[in-house]
Amino acid sequence: MLDAFELAETYTVVNPEQAVVLLNPLRGQIVSHMRTPVSAAEVGRAMGETPQRINYHLKALEKVGLVRKTGTRQVRNLVEVLYQAIAKTFVLSDALGLEPSAARRMKEDASLSHLIGTSDKLKRDAVKLMEKTEAGETVHSASLSATVRLAGEEARQSFVQEYLEAVRRLTEKYGAGLPEGSSSAAADAPAPEETYQVLVAVYPTIGEGED
Repeated sequence: MLDAFELAETYTVVNPEQAVVLLNPLRGQIVSHMRTPVSAAEVGRAMGETPQRINYHLKALEKVGLVRKTGTRQVRNLVEVLYQAIAKTFVLSDALGLEPSAARRMKEDASLSHLIGTSDKLKRDAVKLMEKTEAGETVHSASLSATVRLAGEEARQSFVQEYLEAVRRLTEKYGAGLPEGSSSAAADAPAPEETYQVLVAVYPTIGEGED
């Protein structure tokens, strides 16, 4: 009996227990073989491992919800249990490194929570793009990292305003949509044949010795 389900493209791991289990190198390899329902024996043959060893690690992955049982299959006089990963790829969230008190404060600060979410999205998208390059596709991308010095609150507010306005002008010009929270008639313009993500952020530089 088989009960396959549709996998998520990417699963962001925010649960520390799941992260500990997934960081085991062998378990990471196991889930990469589980995009479709498979048995411990099949994964073992693909990896050159015994079914018993694979089954041990499958139990650990199932316990934290990273793989699921999808049914059984009759093979001669044996019944094999089939498992499937919950996603094609897994990304560890940046929030995993936070102390409990910091994680609690993060939930209370919408802008910093959004920063963590943006970082996680960048990693998820990067994984998908790497799959495209491995398949021989050309991926055009660009990134910019810079530091600015702002003397006081007035300069900070002025920079942020100019920064947002510059991004607004670019997104309006190319018609791919505006930054979240903005509105313009340009947002209704037809989408181009190929769209690109624009993720930008401004935040204070972390000094030496600071976490």
